[in-house]
Amino acid sequence: MFRLVAGRMLSSIGTLLFVGLALFLLTRSGPGSPARIVLGADATQQQIAQFEESHGLDRPVLVQYGSWLADVVLRGDFGKSFVTGRDVAVEISASLPVTLSIVLLAFLIALVFGLAIGIAAALNPGGVFDRLARLGAVVGLSIPAFWLGIILIRFIAVDLRLLPPGGYAPLSAGLMVHVQTILMPAVSLAVYYIAVLARMTQASLQEALRGDYVRTARAMGLPSWKVVAYALVNALPPVINLAALSFGYMFGWALIIEQVFNVPGLSRALLNAISQRDFLLLQGIVFLFTVIFVLANLIADLVNRTLDPRQRSTA
Repeated sequence: MFRLVAGRMLSSIGTLLFVGLALFLLTRSGPGSPARIVLGADATQQQIAQFEESHGLDRPVLVQYGSWLADVVLRGDFGKSFVTGRDVAVEISASLPVTLSIVLLAFLIALVFGLAIGIAAALNPGGVFDRLARLGAVVGLSIPAFWLGIILIRFIAVDLRLLPPGGYAPLSAGLMVHVQTILMPAVSLAVYYIAVLARMTQASLQEALRGDYVRTARAMGLPSWKVVAYALVNALPPVINLAALSFGYMFGWALIIEQVFNVPGLSRALLNAISQRDFLLLQGIVFLFTVIFVLANLIADLVNRTLDPRQRSTA
């Protein structure tokens, strides 16, 4: 297990280093300078040069990257925003809980319903529920999340007045109020991944149920629920891997969903950073997404290693 964790950690560190360097190259490859936005259109070349010198933007990109990486690793300092002057970590921490609450609820909904639908369909192949699950998966994969969000606002919020049409209430405002503001964004985000996880669960479990060990277990007279439980454990690894990928992708789609529901999450901070060429804030947000993606996959590997005794024996 230690070798697995060490190997995955080294691979994750390499990924983060590569992403950080790519971000530096991409954000600084465009024309213009953030000094022009901060200082205004009337700023002189001398003022722009002074701004770039004071913020280290006149140094080579690799030198800037090395300095930024050292600050992040040694002091946990992501720098200060060019526009607001606030610490990037403070800017992100103000928006991250909003996006995180939507993604966590959406992931929970997708995981519960995806697994339930996939297992039920796999245990009744060719039946009515199997056909309905296949049809629902096609529909779920075909509906754009932002369009579904608009439809939910139209019928749930405007016509039925069951939930607020947008905005965000923190958990400190009350659990029910908080859930009411994030429920529609979470459902809009979860529908696609319900379909994805249901199809993967169904296919993986059906394949496991065709295994020789399942026929042997049934011939030995084991109860059906035990046979299904054993098959499900063997069918879970690809589902867990897909769930980890889905959790990471949800943060990307959440940026669009937040715009539909006017939620002040990371999408607003990211769009402001892009429009204002705020390099450090943009790097911090994308770097955070990369860290979440890498951690989700690392956790998936550890869970699969725990479930699969063959992988444990090679640890």
